Amino acid sequence: MVRNPLKRKGNLDDTVVFITGAARGIGAGLAERFARRGAKVALVGLEIEEQDTVAERIGPNAVSLEADVTSWEELEAATTVVVEKWGGIDIVIANAGIATTGFARSVDPVAYEKVFEVDLLGVWRTFRVTMPHVIERKGYLLAISSLAAITHAPGLANYCAAKAAVEAFSNSLRAELRHLGVKVGVAHPSWIRTDLVESADKHPVFGKLRAGMPGLFGKTYPLEFALDKLEQGVLKRARTIHVPRWVGGAKLIRSFLPPFIEIGSRMMKVAEADAEAIDDIRRRGAREAAMTGHGGKAATARAKQERAKQLGAPGA
Repeated sequence: MVRNPLKRKGNLDDTVVFITGAARGIGAGLAERFARRGAKVALVGLEIEEQDTVAERIGPNAVSLEADVTSWEELEAATTVVVEKWGGIDIVIANAGIATTGFARSVDPVAYEKVFEVDLLGVWRTFRVTMPHVIERKGYLLAISSLAAITHAPGLANYCAAKAAVEAFSNSLRAELRHLGVKVGVAHPSWIRTDLVESADKHPVFGKLRAGMPGLFGKTYPLEFALDKLEQGVLKRARTIHVPRWVGGAKLIRSFLPPFIEIGSRMMKVAEADAEAIDDIRRRGAREAAMTGHGGKAATARAKQERAKQLGAPGA
């Protein structure tokens, strides 16, 4: 008999949850919360040591699996382990994401494009690989998009584009899977106090730029606040989750936002930041100046390893 465990008022006994980017922040927090509700959780990502620590905290109802969300083979292998261990998958949360800090004209191209690979293609590949199992259990797919899908700030063009594409992908996929009993959600967190945001705030150029964002659009929210909203949304199999609620209102006026952002860029001193970014690249190098957060650095390190293998470098 096909189960629908999410209808049991928050009791997730025997529910299998597959979460990418689960080493820290939102992914790790949701894994711990769902495990407390009785779920079996698969933590999937590149930061295996940190991820193992999270799994150890959770206990026997957690498994930590090293996999790059841009790799079909590694996602297939992780999915096979989960299905063989627990019999299927009910919920998939495509949370893995990275960001760069940089302007398109000067940012490191490899780091810039890696954001598209992880934040967009990683969601697609995660869903495609796990989808047969979620369909079998009439489960739920949740993609973590961002406020950046709605408000397109300077210095984040690749991140904004990838997250906007994730929203569009999820909206189309929802209609494709509805007749199969699968629900698809998309979450739009604003700035949440995670490793990614904190590292961006410490950037010598773009930390100052973000500090100039006006009002709610620049406010940072506690991680626990975001976890509360996301947990509630998953339990309801929500089609959209806005963190906080005003982000949903921003969707209603998104077509009017670009001109205001262009005007605001003057107050944020983008011209000065553009020059400072080039100086920062000269001092630290393009790659170091671009990547933010442990996840981004792990993804870049993996890309360099793969490149070395392709070139036949010694020790690869």
